[in-house]
Amino acid sequence: MKKGVLLVNLGSPDSPAVKDVRKYLTQFLNDPLVIDIGPVARFLLVNLIIVPFRASKSAKLYEQIWTKDGSPLITHSLKQKDLLQKSLGDEYVVEAGMRYQNPSIEYAFKKLVNQNVESIVAIPLYPHWASSSTGSSIAEIKRVAKKNAFTNLKIIEKFYDNGDYLNALVDVAKKYFVPSLSGTNGEPANAYDFYVFSYHGLPERQITKIYPDHCKINDTCCAAISEKNKHCYRAACYYTTREIVKRLSIPEGKYISSFQSRLDDKWLKPYSDKIIEQLAKEGKKKVLVFSPAFVSDCLETIYEIGTEYEHIFKQHGGEKLQLVESLNENPTWIEALKKMIV
Repeated sequence: MKKGVLLVNLGSPDSPAVKDVRKYLTQFLNDPLVIDIGPVARFLLVNLIIVPFRASKSAKLYEQIWTKDGSPLITHSLKQKDLLQKSLGDEYVVEAGMRYQNPSIEYAFKKLVNQNVESIVAIPLYPHWASSSTGSSIAEIKRVAKKNAFTNLKIIEKFYDNGDYLNALVDVAKKYFVPSLSGTNGEPANAYDFYVFSYHGLPERQITKIYPDHCKINDTCCAAISEKNKHCYRAACYYTTREIVKRLSIPEGKYISSFQSRLDDKWLKPYSDKIIEQLAKEGKKKVLVFSPAFVSDCLETIYEIGTEYEHIFKQHGGEKLQLVESLNENPTWIEALKKMIV
């Protein structure tokens, strides 16, 4: 009997059409782990305010990144699935499922069950654990497993501290760190003025409610991982930054961790867009932006960072803002996934 592997990512609208974006946002934002307020308040907020006013605007943004093959996130996820299948060989069966929309987690899980796999390893492809992403996906995986009476299930809940994942991030970024013939002190050839590590934001309450007696949401509190904060999203992000900085020999004082995609002023700080604006105003001309929370390029990397942040940077005096691509189909990343499974 073969072993099953389930790769899980967030998902995407089926198309950039307003009706499909509306359907995606409705499913996504009505998830109680995403907007963790009372059910009545969430229903009114999502269905009467956010979705009606946001669907059309979001559809225009998705149009900007859509390719002939469809959604970049879905395209990259399916390519990762195929490459991992090839790497693992005939002993394994690999499927990909999305938490929201298609192909769904339930669809992918049933495909594995129908092939009579003896076990399933599920990997939510969010390196840093958060209740609104990892937690929600795990809840859906377990729901589907129970529905199919499948018990031989293992879930890899986080991998932000996995050395192979970190090395894959470095492998993607290393082309921006070519040794300079004329540089001094071993600095990169294209000597970026500053390096920004931009992670997807979360409401602060989703951090503090996990550790109400410990979490202070500051750089001191997040400076190390311990038993007191091992499930803290912000501390995990800071850990990833420190490890990448160390591996790429980025000098102290030339980098920062920040958080993007906020919906209000009670989300994790500092805000990436404000950092980008500040750097330009300070006279920084070239900035390199990492986005380690995403293993596949998507709206938040291609458009939010690559287009919106670049515009902000140039608008305030900067010259070049370069996005480090997500892991996508990088061979070191596929090998990292393989090692996690095997």
